[in-house]
Amino acid sequence: MSRSRLPLYLGLTAAGAGGYYLYKSGGDVDAAKARAKADAEKARAKLPHTSEAEHKGKEIGNKATAYIDEIVDSAHAKAKDANARAGEGAKESIEKIEKIRQDTAKQMGTTVDKLDRAVEEKASEAKKSISGWFGGSK
Repeated sequence: MSRSRLPLYLGLTAAGAGGYYLYKSGGDVDAAKARAKADAEKARAKLPHTSEAEHKGKEIGNKATAYIDEIVDSAHAKAKDANARAGEGAKESIEKIEKIRQDTAKQMGTTVDKLDRAVEEKASEAKKSISGWFGGSK
């Protein structure tokens, strides 16, 4: 298997850069370090600034926040609507239960009246038949 040549290339690049800065500074190591730092600062200055990245980050954050707020508001509105519909449904259910209760009470009252009449009729018949046993008139 062949080994990666990337470490070799990186090492050669670093050695070449070090040689370049040493040559430019006339062999003075401290001057080479200073020149390398100065070049690094120039390169960093050409890169996008942190403030731009911060601005982009804030912009994306604001968009995300607005999107999340929109979703939360939508969910809240849907929940409110569902709650209102549930309240209407509960009111209708209560009205239906009340009507059924009243109808049942009427039917029970009618049934009790019929039963009461039937009991009274049977009681009067029984009274007549008992009176007949003891010689009473019908």
